[in-house]
Amino acid sequence: MAATTRTEKDPLGPKEVPVDALYGVQTLRARENFPISGLTPLWPFVMAQTWIKKAAALTHKETGRLDPKLADAIVAAADEVLARKHDAQFVVDPYQAGAGTSHNMNVNEVLANRANELLGGARGTYTPVHPNDHVNMAQSTNDTIPTNIRLSILSQLGGLLSAFERLRDAFAAKGREFDDIVKAGRTHLQDAMPIRLGQEFTAYAGSMDRNLRRIRETADYLRDLGIGGSAVGTGVTVEPEYPALMNKHLEAITGLDLRIGTDRIQLMQSMGDAAAFSAALRVLAVDLSKIASDLRLMVMGPRTGIDEIKLPAVQPGSSIMPGKINPSIPEMVNQVCFQVMGLDTTVSIAAEHGQLELNVMMPVIAHNILLAMRILTNTATVFTEKCVVGIEANREMLAYWVERSAALATALMPHIGYAKAAELSKQSVKEGVLVRDMVKRDKLLPAEEIDDVLDLRKMTEIGVPGGAHGMVAGG
Repeated sequence: MAATTRTEKDPLGPKEVPVDALYGVQTLRARENFPISGLTPLWPFVMAQTWIKKAAALTHKETGRLDPKLADAIVAAADEVLARKHDAQFVVDPYQAGAGTSHNMNVNEVLANRANELLGGARGTYTPVHPNDHVNMAQSTNDTIPTNIRLSILSQLGGLLSAFERLRDAFAAKGREFDDIVKAGRTHLQDAMPIRLGQEFTAYAGSMDRNLRRIRETADYLRDLGIGGSAVGTGVTVEPEYPALMNKHLEAITGLDLRIGTDRIQLMQSMGDAAAFSAALRVLAVDLSKIASDLRLMVMGPRTGIDEIKLPAVQPGSSIMPGKINPSIPEMVNQVCFQVMGLDTTVSIAAEHGQLELNVMMPVIAHNILLAMRILTNTATVFTEKCVVGIEANREMLAYWVERSAALATALMPHIGYAKAAELSKQSVKEGVLVRDMVKRDKLLPAEEIDDVLDLRKMTEIGVPGGAHGMVAGG
């Protein structure tokens, strides 16, 4: 009967490891110690750690510190991981011991075992390639995981930006499509001066654009790498040429624009750059959620709400009420945004909770930021494709409500004064008579001026309705 385990040994003693596992004893201990969430590392995190190991092998081969045969085997093993051939071997729960040592060793062991196989050896022997001595050469968890966080975020940045650029452009397109439609403005959820539906959607595009600029700005700080800092940022056991060579090889491997960090101690101590990027994601989520809530308000109805816009129907809205259609996509958007805000709270607390030379809360920081990026990217794509591009204006209801806005009396204020305009607004609501009709009925303006003063389109642009020439004395 074939053996199902192999015996491996670490500083705590021997332990049985599944015979077919590419990971080893230290990974298994972490898996057994931390059965917390049932989650495994997100792929960008595994990918970035593998990038670092590949770059290190190439660097040490270039300096002559690592036997070229061993370096080539590590690189080949890394390429297999990067081709997604060994995803099932990365098994450490994101909620684990501090700093990410278990994550680091998981990658070290997988690459060492696979490299040894490629060289004709067996899993678990760690000869000729050792996970610590060779795969982890001149590295520490303490400089690789902070570098990983930066690389993994940057690796996902393009997808996030592209998804939100498409959403921004979809809002801008609706802004142009709806530019001729005047609607009731609302502040405090009460009647306010008219605004064009196109102006609202153009503003949504503007909010997305400002968020994109903030995200790019905060992401730029992540291009500074502290790799080479080793255990405490000082670079002990690291060759002087190592940081520059690592930067060179990482740029070639990743295609990212990276910089050699000038203060590796600072880059190890502080998670401020990651926290700032997470905060930018939170602000994006705040704006995005507000927009989703706006759409849910405007679609409210269809018979008992304001019913100003129509959203694409994507699924039945009720298991009991036939024909009901809900704003399902904006509801999803709200929930994702709430989650992102919570993830950022965790990142902020974890970033603050570093001590002295290291922040040991890096695993949860990495997991939360990468999760936020993933769900925001997917959300923007779904929101664009299944909702925003298909929004239609209900012109009839938009026209109906704007004429009934009590706030139209504001346009009369330069001509009849604040007090009289306020009384007119109250009477309009009380009697259920349109402001326009009350002006005509009570002859508050010359007949030839009424349409000019109460021109709804002109109210949506800067200027005094009807001009200021009619201002009452002392008004």
